[in-house]
Amino acid sequence: MSKQYKYKQAKITEEFIDVDDEIQNSTQQTGYAWEEEYKRSWDVLQEDEDGSLKRTVENLQHRKRKRLFRDTATIRRGIIRHMFLIVDLSEAMMEKDLRPSRLDLTLLYAEQFILEYFDQNPISQLGIIVTKGGYAEKLSDLTEILIIMGSLTTCDPGDIYDTIDNLVNENIRVSVVGLAAEVQICKLMCKKTKGTYGVVLNEAHFKDLLFEIIPPPPVSATQNKAELVIMGFPSSVTDASPSLCACHSKPTIGGFICARCHSKICDLPTDCPVCELTLVSSPHLARSYHHLFPINNFVEVPWNNSVSSTHCFSCQIPFPPLLGVRGGAVPIENSGRYKCNKCHQHFCIDCDVFVHEVIHNCPGCLATTH
Repeated sequence: MSKQYKYKQAKITEEFIDVDDEIQNSTQQTGYAWEEEYKRSWDVLQEDEDGSLKRTVENLQHRKRKRLFRDTATIRRGIIRHMFLIVDLSEAMMEKDLRPSRLDLTLLYAEQFILEYFDQNPISQLGIIVTKGGYAEKLSDLTEILIIMGSLTTCDPGDIYDTIDNLVNENIRVSVVGLAAEVQICKLMCKKTKGTYGVVLNEAHFKDLLFEIIPPPPVSATQNKAELVIMGFPSSVTDASPSLCACHSKPTIGGFICARCHSKICDLPTDCPVCELTLVSSPHLARSYHHLFPINNFVEVPWNNSVSSTHCFSCQIPFPPLLGVRGGAVPIENSGRYKCNKCHQHFCIDCDVFVHEVIHNCPGCLATTH
């Protein structure tokens, strides 16, 4: 190799290879992982006067446990949703960066998502589409799409930008949960359709991104139009002898009678197969209604204001003892008390999460007599 060729090669390397100085310097300073010292993470564990690690564990739980602060503003939301769940089944889903694999974890969380979706949105509809080999089959027309995508490429039969424009014109909201890395076209699609886009960091973050789609999104300005929906509240019946239901054409003993055409159906909520009337029960409607008026987030109570409470108002589990009456070498950073600003009752962190995620009603406010 001549000297002239070596000079040109070095010049090309300097011009076209941009080395990050910070990363290079940090690598030189820290060295390899096996050259670093032990961090002795077990030294964080400290025993109290009784030789127990309970207080240390409580401190670690309060640091790491995620408090769910939701948007509790009273805004208009749609309580009847029509969503598609699109699952990527390409070869990229066989990667094992998420344990046990992207596909196995997606199927597990998708099953939990569907159960939670219908639990919080019982009068809504959900369709499922799987994509593989460049094909996808749609069974019904819905107005919201959630995509779980493991691939970094798309297979588009036409212009993807025309497809995005059609989604915007049809007021279809698209949200994407990416399992690999950020894809620019997915980010653009979610931005234009007023959806959400997130890339998974780990298994727990995957579930958080997926379950954030469960509450109904706010109604956009273009859809800010009130529409009346006719619903029927059927009565439950128990027949003396089996009779055919209108939904499955099978003989059943119990069921519900449509309020309009008096056809017999098996379960609620559903659309009457004869007159197409939306049939629900009052608990289903109330379950969807709580999204419109969510409970305010509980406020963490500092130590100096926690004298009045010794037990959780809901589950009656004792709170951590106050500063002046507890001993031991390990102080508890958090008082473990969370207050409702309406009824001023104190709750533990487990009841706080249970109230805001499951029952959507404050026990203290319900118990207060006005």
